[in-house]
Amino acid sequence: MTSKKTGYLLGAVAGAGVMAAAVAGAGVQLPSAHAQLPNGGLIKASTVPIFAPPPGAPMSFADIFDRVSPAVVSINVTSRVDTSALRQIPGLPFVLPGPRGGGQDDEEDGDQGGRTERGQPRLPTQQSSGSGFFISADGYIVTNNHVVENAESIKVVLKDETELDAEVVGRDEATDLAVLKVKGRAGPFPFVNFENAGKPRVGDWVITVGNPFGLGGTATAGIVSAYGRDIGETFVDYIQIDAPINRGNSGGPTFDVYGRVIGVNTAIFSPSGGSVGIGFAIPSEVAETVTKQLISGGKIERGYIGATIQNFTTEMAEAQGLANQRGAIVADISPGGPSQRAGLQIGDVVVAVNGVAVKSSSDLTRQVARVRAGENLRLDVIRDGKRRNVDVRSGVRPSERELAANDNTGPGGRPGAPGTAPGAGAPVLGMSLGPLDDTARNRLNLPATVRGALVENVDQASDAGTKGLRRGDVITLANGRAVAQPTDLAAIVDEAKKAGRSSVLVGVYRNGRTAFLPIKVSG
Repeated sequence: MTSKKTGYLLGAVAGAGVMAAAVAGAGVQLPSAHAQLPNGGLIKASTVPIFAPPPGAPMSFADIFDRVSPAVVSINVTSRVDTSALRQIPGLPFVLPGPRGGGQDDEEDGDQGGRTERGQPRLPTQQSSGSGFFISADGYIVTNNHVVENAESIKVVLKDETELDAEVVGRDEATDLAVLKVKGRAGPFPFVNFENAGKPRVGDWVITVGNPFGLGGTATAGIVSAYGRDIGETFVDYIQIDAPINRGNSGGPTFDVYGRVIGVNTAIFSPSGGSVGIGFAIPSEVAETVTKQLISGGKIERGYIGATIQNFTTEMAEAQGLANQRGAIVADISPGGPSQRAGLQIGDVVVAVNGVAVKSSSDLTRQVARVRAGENLRLDVIRDGKRRNVDVRSGVRPSERELAANDNTGPGGRPGAPGTAPGAGAPVLGMSLGPLDDTARNRLNLPATVRGALVENVDQASDAGTKGLRRGDVITLANGRAVAQPTDLAAIVDEAKKAGRSSVLVGVYRNGRTAFLPIKVSG
């Protein structure tokens, strides 16, 4: 949609056809070996023989388009949205454009004021558009969640320009998928199928049909650029496709050369906000699983252990003498949640779930999400350099909105001015540290449960300064051991130097959360 996320490949159809024709020699007049130009110059034609295109390189996508395009629809949405909010994956150049229809051409109905029945200010009405496709003859349509999440009314436009009302059957914010159902007409409707077995290889052709900038029925083509792209969304390893994706294509399908759906177009890589030719689609196996659940129950439930995690990087592993170890490190634990009840601790490195290796924080989240509430999860963790098991009974993952609302809202989330506390000792890792006494705790509005060494100053030329540590941070852990005062960190750093390690993994408490950073001992 012209929306939070966009989808589609725009632009390579004509070029692909011409290129294939040239390669095949079909209808192309080549100059003679030494053709004379009007100005007297010569063209030296290549003596390389002309080969037919290899299998999988179609001369045209027209037959595919004719077969699949009737199943693709344009989706027009009337919604009330906060247009001031920037829609983008935090900290990354992966744009999820808000519900905008044609860039500069969005329309509002003039209802700029007024209040709801509860007395809240009424947001302005906005018209926007996206794409979708039928997956059944009885009128179920797949699209992106961000296309319809704020919808007050939804109309779908078929290839023959028939306009029908539709309603939301279910939405899944975590994967950005939604299912609609056409109202007022029984069908049958033309539909397409997901392909989960014989997916294209990297380099194979793909074709899309959608509604970019309100231009419905637009066909575009390109290739699969890569699989397994992690763009900061929790539950999806995206397919990367090489052609541009534009506003209004969100929720549309990516087809293989057999006309089967291999993905749902969703996001673009864009430092500027516009297309730069790198697009991402939700794989069909994810889309099919989620949409079936939405149709059957309208809601997706995922497992949850109540822990905030980070990638356990190579540098972190080296700091703890765990070279080449991959996994996810526990940065925070929700009070009263499944992890706390099971005894999981901040600083634990999770390396496997139920015997399956964990490669990253996203990998851990996805493995946990696959289990049902109440099921047991056996976590293999490394604590104090030793491997052990922690059994956690899964809960139900809260909605993404609930998780976002709870983010950074823990105690101490609004520290006061750090000031300068007395008693700061000699610099350690490029930081001047002081005790976290009651005076400092009150000044920084820190809860009594936080223990550690207070950062009073940071040498900006040090590794700590480069990695963003600042005055007012609290060092709570180092190489898996608790830090209660500055001398504790100094002792751990000395041990790391004697062991020949190049860095120390420190736990940094800031704004109610703990994060782990490897800091070079040379700092």
